[in-house]
Amino acid sequence: MISIIIPVLNEADTISRLLTHLIENSSSKNISEIIVVDGGSTDGTLDILRPVRFLKPDRSEVNSNQLKGLDCARPDIKLLSSDKGRAKQMNFGAKHATGSILYFLHADSFPPKDFDQFILNEVQKGNQAGCFRMQFDSNHWWLRLASWLTQFSWRASRGGDQSQFITKTLFYDIGGYNENYIIYEDNILINELYARNEFTVINKKLTTSARLYRKHGVWKLQYHFWTIYVKKWFGASAQDLLYYYKKNIC
Repeated sequence: MISIIIPVLNEADTISRLLTHLIENSSSKNISEIIVVDGGSTDGTLDILRPVRFLKPDRSEVNSNQLKGLDCARPDIKLLSSDKGRAKQMNFGAKHATGSILYFLHADSFPPKDFDQFILNEVQKGNQAGCFRMQFDSNHWWLRLASWLTQFSWRASRGGDQSQFITKTLFYDIGGYNENYIIYEDNILINELYARNEFTVINKKLTTSARLYRKHGVWKLQYHFWTIYVKKWFGASAQDLLYYYKKNIC
C-alpha cells in the first residue's frame, strides 16, 4: 500500500482542497494513510487539519465546510509536527509511514485521477521510484513548454513539484532526504535515483501551482532557479544554495 506524505508550512489556502482531491481521485484500498507533516504553520493550516487528525475511514466526525467530503470513506489522515524544513518533515513522515511505497507530494501539487493505481502498476513492473509528468496552472508559453518537457526522462526535466514515489526499501537504502539541504532536497534524492538507474516517469499529468512564478515573475524566478542548478553543478554547498535562495527568492 501507499503512504502519502505531504510537508506543509502555512498552506491554509491549499491543504483542504488537496486532501479532498487525493481522496476523490484514488481508491482507499491502495492508500495506507495520508500523513501531513507540519513545520510550524501560523496561518490557520492547523485549524483546518486538526478536525481530521487520526480519524479512521469508518468515522464521520468531520463537520467543516473547509473539509467538505472528507467524512466519507477514506484512508487515515494523520497530522504530525516536526522541525521546519521539507527534508526533515518528509523524513519524519516516512518514519511514521506503514505503507511499503512512499509518495511525497507538495501541498500545491495535484496528481492525476487514479494516481495510486498508476504508481502500483510501475512498482509491480519493477520500477522502484519515479514521478508524474507535470503541468503548471498557467498559460504562460514558457511554463507550458517547461511542462511539456517533463514527459521525457532527462535529468534536467526533474523537480520536486512532480511528486516522488519510491519504495520504502529503496528510500532507506539511499538514506532518505539529505537534511543538510533546506532547499534542493528533492533534487539530491533524484540525483541518487538517477545514479542507480532507478527512475521512471509516468506519462500522466500532475498539476502544480505557478504561484511562485506569479509572485516573482516568470523570467526572474527561472533565472534564479537556473543559477541555483548551475551553482550546485559547480559544487556549491547546501548553505551556499540556501543563502542564494533567501537573498533572491525567499
